[in-house]
Amino acid sequence: MSTHVHHDAEGDFTQGSVLSQLIRISTPLTLALLVNVLYSVVDRMYIGHIPYTGRIALTGIGLAFPITVMVSAFQNLCSTGGAPLFSIARGKGNEREAELILGNAYAMLLIFGVLLTFLGYLLKEKVLWLTGASGATFDYANDYLDIYLLGSVFVLTSLGMNPFISAQGYAGISMCTVSIGAIINIILDPIFIFVFHMGVRGAALATIIAQFCSALWVLLFLTGKKAVVRLQWRNLYLRPKLVGRIMALGVTGFTFQVTNSAMVMIYNMQLQRLGGDIWVSAMTVISSLREILYMPIHGVTSGAQPIIGYNYGAHIYSRVRECIRLLFLCCLIYLIALWAIIMAFPTVFIRIFNNEPALMPVASSAIRWFFCLLPAMALQMTGQNVFIALGRSKYGVSFSLLRKVVLVIPLAMFLPLAFNLGVAGVFLSEPISELIGGTACYVTMQLTVGRQLKQLEQQQVAAPFTDEAGVPDM
Repeated sequence: MSTHVHHDAEGDFTQGSVLSQLIRISTPLTLALLVNVLYSVVDRMYIGHIPYTGRIALTGIGLAFPITVMVSAFQNLCSTGGAPLFSIARGKGNEREAELILGNAYAMLLIFGVLLTFLGYLLKEKVLWLTGASGATFDYANDYLDIYLLGSVFVLTSLGMNPFISAQGYAGISMCTVSIGAIINIILDPIFIFVFHMGVRGAALATIIAQFCSALWVLLFLTGKKAVVRLQWRNLYLRPKLVGRIMALGVTGFTFQVTNSAMVMIYNMQLQRLGGDIWVSAMTVISSLREILYMPIHGVTSGAQPIIGYNYGAHIYSRVRECIRLLFLCCLIYLIALWAIIMAFPTVFIRIFNNEPALMPVASSAIRWFFCLLPAMALQMTGQNVFIALGRSKYGVSFSLLRKVVLVIPLAMFLPLAFNLGVAGVFLSEPISELIGGTACYVTMQLTVGRQLKQLEQQQVAAPFTDEAGVPDM
């Protein structure tokens, strides 16, 4: 490792046990992500319990969900592209490059926020009708998006810049970012929905006010004295080569969310055609549960990324390999435990969002079909996030497309026709794709990254391999 690199106390990931580093970063980050989910999930909890119209209103929010995911995908383009490059630059001691990455990522977020607001209003009605809206649910989805899209810039800023705080070692501050907004959202939701009788519009208004507060907190920290690398206006001027590097790496996370949005749209369209609103309601419950239950996995993988990237930049390959092993083990243990609980007690989770008796048997069957091979997800999450952390965007994008486009969408279209599966085929497309796509992703990661890291460690080679994002060798 180069001796000239300066390591600050909070952000030095080369010292101490890898497990302790992973716990230190992942624990508050996981809590932050869980709290962040409350921005959208708490809305659905309240909406689903509106007397008489709760289930239909909840279904309307579910139909709007793919569009809100699409907005979030663009923050992923900047954050999952910028934050690993930011960590690698800091690991190499190149603070100036880290400053430029931070500034350019924020400038990209601002531009995307404005464009998405305009395009959202232009296309939302057509998208809703195309992907499963009915006469009963369209107005609820449309009303929600009318308000939500006004806050696109706030959403992108709060979610897109927060990873740059945790990448500096301040995972606790990162947790505060979303905690502040979530608390505000939780307080405002019942006031707007029930006291002012604003319904889904009130839920959307509470969300964008909360996101504004989170965005303000992020900017105050990143421009303040406590930040190791500060956000400065002079670095917002876009550098084409740097933007290209950020997008080349971030396209993995972007593709992950865009394909997830497309996948939910296909699900809703098929379920509406085969079973009607009640099955779209079941998918809305599943989508909401997935957001909550998957957050610990996202917290651990997000916490591992700066550790992997930093040690990669510092040429400490043994710590990179150890972090990969621990990441897979943590994901697998959690998912096995979660699978057992879901299979045993599905109605407990359903009642969080809606108590309608007609929904219980439908949603219970749907949940068991959808999550039946849940532990296999550890393979995909580990492999894909290692590729992201080390800048290997080509592999990350390829396996995201394999699972969600090449596998899920054709399966969701074909399985309902096969063996008279009907709606069950739509839900079973998810676990089948997880097993096939996840295995392919993890095995490829071990044969490429894993093998190279082991060789570099054994040979004690000083220079790391070059990654597809264009990060230069030391």
